[in-house]
Amino acid sequence: MLRNVRILLVDDHDVVRQGLRGLLTAQPGWEIVGEASTGRQAVHLARELHPDVVIMDITLPELNGFEASRQIRKSSPESEVLVVTMHDSESVVREALDAGARGYIVKTDAVRHLAGAVDALSKHTPFFASAIAQMLLEEYLRGDQRHGGVRAIGKRLTPREREIVQLLVDGKSNKEVAAALGISTRTAEKHRANIMQRLGLHSMSELVRFAIRNRLVQP
Repeated sequence: MLRNVRILLVDDHDVVRQGLRGLLTAQPGWEIVGEASTGRQAVHLARELHPDVVIMDITLPELNGFEASRQIRKSSPESEVLVVTMHDSESVVREALDAGARGYIVKTDAVRHLAGAVDALSKHTPFFASAIAQMLLEEYLRGDQRHGGVRAIGKRLTPREREIVQLLVDGKSNKEVAAALGISTRTAEKHRANIMQRLGLHSMSELVRFAIRNRLVQP
């Protein structure tokens, strides 16, 4: 593992970043080039810094880890995304892969697997802890016969619409959504109406429940 690796660390909890930082900087030649506490900040830093590996939590304010990963892979395709999260369900793992992540470990396994995962991804080699790998294998062998779910839900909405859902669930007004995305308030209102119509919803409370239940955002 004696090689230079530039890492962007993304988690909204200072204490978690501190713990991960300690594990990572113990490796010779590894450097934390930036830290972010929101998904939007992570996208900005990745575009600016072009790290080798982005360590990404899923539960983030402003822009969740799925959408942040999608945007990072688009703007900095040489950067690999390693998801480090508390979530270990099949739907979350599948959505992370759909978003462009090439590695996935749960936080309880970080001490054992983080260094190996970062080393693998820095060489553009996928890494999944054994439990996650077994889950993915079992899903592959039985075939994905489910309909609906996160994958189908995600395809109903454009990336911009998923961003807007995140901001709305975070409690942002149409005006605040417009300011965050650099669009007009009228355009934000139109997006919101289109989202509600497409998903067959009629109120913000329904949208919040729908988004959390289908993991478009995290509670």
